[in-house]
Amino acid sequence: MTEVSGTDIVDRDDAVRLIDAARAAARHAHAPYSRFAVGAALLMRDGSLITGANVENASYGLSLCAETVAVATASAAGRLREVVAVGVIGGAMDAAGQATGTTPVSPCGRCRQVLNEAAQLGGRDLAVYCGAAEGDAIARYRLSELLPDAFGPADLGIR
Repeated sequence: MTEVSGTDIVDRDDAVRLIDAARAAARHAHAPYSRFAVGAALLMRDGSLITGANVENASYGLSLCAETVAVATASAAGRLREVVAVGVIGGAMDAAGQATGTTPVSPCGRCRQVLNEAAQLGGRDLAVYCGAAEGDAIARYRLSELLPDAFGPADLGIR
């Protein structure tokens, strides 16, 4: 696999790979309350991927977003500083429990803050690819565009 630096622009193939992995992860979403499945995939510095799906809870506040699950998995593996890019998709679940829709979905505010932790610790501005559950639409952002003037580890003197 090719190493990806924090300043590299992720190429179209990697963006598509991220969205495809996020779609695959969304198939494992546990979303019986909102019926909105979300999948996320993190591109790591070595080119590998870590994925997550949303996990809802009857006590709504205890639900976990897909991006948060993926970031926690990266952290548990000791790889939080290696995140280079993220892909996320989401959509209303059909009768079979699959995400549907052609509008790209972006990370919620909480997830943007969670992603910022990995971004600041890794010293990079993450590329964020937002895809639809179906179709080819992919919107590309830098995390700093989605969460300008973010508060994070650097504000507490942690690098």
